[in-house]
Amino acid sequence: MNEVPPPGKRAAARDGADREFSGEDFGRHRLPRGLTLRALVPNAITSAALCSGLTGIRFAIGGDFHSAVLAVMLAGVLDGIDGRVARLMKAQSRFGAELDSLSDAIAFGVGPALILYLWSLSSVPRYGWFAALALAVCCALRLARFNASIDLPGQPHKSAGFMTGVPAPVGAALAFLPLYLWFASGLEEFRQPIVVGPWALLIAFLMISNLPTLGWGALRPRRAIRLEVIALSGMITVALLTEPWLTLVGICALYLALMPVGVWRYRRIRLQRANANPLKPEQA
Repeated sequence: MNEVPPPGKRAAARDGADREFSGEDFGRHRLPRGLTLRALVPNAITSAALCSGLTGIRFAIGGDFHSAVLAVMLAGVLDGIDGRVARLMKAQSRFGAELDSLSDAIAFGVGPALILYLWSLSSVPRYGWFAALALAVCCALRLARFNASIDLPGQPHKSAGFMTGVPAPVGAALAFLPLYLWFASGLEEFRQPIVVGPWALLIAFLMISNLPTLGWGALRPRRAIRLEVIALSGMITVALLTEPWLTLVGICALYLALMPVGVWRYRRIRLQRANANPLKPEQA
């Protein structure tokens, strides 16, 4: 038989239920009521990046690989904007950070993997699927590592202006290099799985590697050459409008050529820190 609680306990139970549904966790913790109005804008941009990456898969299924690559590139542009908009509007949130990581995993991991599979790797489905799967999984692993270390104070790469491994949007752009070459030349050699598969595996490894890669902090130009940088940016924009695929090939080649430079510069910074603080070399 169920016992009927006395009036005092019944009132307390009603109060607890009211607190639960009003945003409190049984009177112990207040639950978030929702996103602020300022947070809607950057999170809407992140959602648009996610939708753009998924739309690239839809274009690839229909055989329109030009539009598929452009959709993923648009996702990369939106991904580069949302964080800066959030900082400008002072709307950073844990929800936005988690949504951004999930969006990146799909737009720059799953999307490029399926596009490459439908374009080339499906002709050898057993081995081709392995290469596509490695690209998607390594992208997710990279983002999980980033989320796990986002609150850690001691990150030597980040403190020196470098990133650990190839970022997810850059990895997606590099993974499409055989596609750029195929678009620009029309040669079927660039579409062969023997070329696309190992290249996808290499990019997957670079994304989860511990190599220090150049970030915005390390690429910041000196004041003396900033006018030249502005002029170069305009020329690159014109080149992208006139010869987009060859320009993207050149950008990818330049990024790959700068990777040893990033390793060398980071090693030099480590030595400088070790010499400045010889008692604590592990923090260098």
